[in-house]
Amino acid sequence: MSTTTTVSGAPPAASAADYVAPKRLIAFLIMVFGMFMSILDIQIVSASLSEIQAGLSASSSEVSWVQTAYLIAEVIAIPLSGFLSRALGTRLLFAISAAGFTFASLMCGFTSSIEQMILWRAIQGFLGAGMIPTVFASAYTVFPRSKFHIVGPIIGLVATLAPTIGPTVGGYITDALSWHWLFFINVVPGIGITIGVLALVDFDEPHFELLDHFDWWGLGFMAGFLGSLEYVLEEGPRNDWFQDTSIAIFAVICLLSAIAFFWRVLTAREPIVDIRAFTDRNFALGCLFSFCVGIGLYGLTYLYPRYLAEIRGYSALMIGETMFVSGVAMFLTAPLVARLMQKIDMRYLIMAGLALFAAGTWQMTWVTRDFDFYELLLPQILRGIGMMMAMVPINNIALGTLAPQMLKNASGLFNLTRNLGGALGLALINTVLDHRTDFHITRLHDKVTWGNAKAVETLNMFTQKFQGMGDASRMAMKQLSQIVHRQAVVMSFGDAFFALSVFYVGLSLMVMLLNKPSNPANAGGGH
Repeated sequence: MSTTTTVSGAPPAASAADYVAPKRLIAFLIMVFGMFMSILDIQIVSASLSEIQAGLSASSSEVSWVQTAYLIAEVIAIPLSGFLSRALGTRLLFAISAAGFTFASLMCGFTSSIEQMILWRAIQGFLGAGMIPTVFASAYTVFPRSKFHIVGPIIGLVATLAPTIGPTVGGYITDALSWHWLFFINVVPGIGITIGVLALVDFDEPHFELLDHFDWWGLGFMAGFLGSLEYVLEEGPRNDWFQDTSIAIFAVICLLSAIAFFWRVLTAREPIVDIRAFTDRNFALGCLFSFCVGIGLYGLTYLYPRYLAEIRGYSALMIGETMFVSGVAMFLTAPLVARLMQKIDMRYLIMAGLALFAAGTWQMTWVTRDFDFYELLLPQILRGIGMMMAMVPINNIALGTLAPQMLKNASGLFNLTRNLGGALGLALINTVLDHRTDFHITRLHDKVTWGNAKAVETLNMFTQKFQGMGDASRMAMKQLSQIVHRQAVVMSFGDAFFALSVFYVGLSLMVMLLNKPSNPANAGGGH
């Protein structure tokens, strides 16, 4: 390995090993755009579920499956991509993924019933998922190690920016056109990506003979394990967890499938997922951090819009415009992170990122029903900068030091942990919101009594206001009850933000468990 890497790889000073052919760079950027499209799709749709529900005459429980079906299929396909990438080669797998994703998007746009929509969303999630880990693996195999400080922020930016700006893009598209265009918009770029990948990608050779040993049992057990897990996490908060029979059944299926799956991957001749990468300490800890960062990445992309919709009454477009701040902060931070990674121990960068993220959520613990764009501005900026500073070095520490032949499998596992973290984060956040809302309602009801002068004064004021409009005292009580309920909901949001703050402060202290990375990026930074 040559160590003559200088600042940013200028041709005269860079060694031959550092040279990246323009064709390869263009091919990689096309793949990155495909990954961006795939990750963006889940959040684009989440902002406009109510419009899809109305358009397909679906119930609220049915329309939630538009997201759940996609997530379950995606979670099963992501770890499978490592095996398929070795068997089919990067070029063929990515082209099939992009083409399948594009066709499923087209069919989603044309659907006229909720059942068709759920089916095509599952197909879209399963086929599109292959694009995400393939890009991560390619980034660390195609480029020389001295270029990781440039490549890392690109994929880190895409993986974090896409979920963040999804609600914004979704809001604009639905507002300007209709919900059908959330899917049609993928078609032209999807065709372009498929053609571009087939024409330009030549990173590796396929090994079709691996398909002869395809482990169908392993796939079945993995689908049962991850699919059930995703279902339990997705539906649990909505249906009171194990009080619901279907959730209890799927939890049992998840447990039994997990046991069978781990037995299978450890004994099969050609396991469907190679979990030996977890023996690498930095990879295992990188996955743990990726899982935890996923909680915040997807959790806040859910919390902020829910607050703005429920408490402030914002439309999808207004929510998107408010949330856009985080996306801008991430975009502007990426080049800075690329520079800092060459100069600073990456563990300190991750610590600083997690601490900034915690500072952003801490400021939201005092949330009131009057919090608007300007009150959310600093927390959103801190969230964007913190997420970028944490995520990019975590990617590099986890994947940047693995042997090239382990990368394809490892990349699938690494991306899976982020998605599962997101699923767990949403489940926990929903549970916290529900339980703390009930808790605060009980507490506030104890306070709002006839002995409370302020409460009696407010009630009298409402009674006077409704005089001559019917049963004034009853209407006044109802109005007061609504105010109490809304206040309890706002307080539960504060509690959820507080829980995230404590969690990320604790996580930042765990960073020192990581080995000091003898990292490629530091080759240029005098490590």
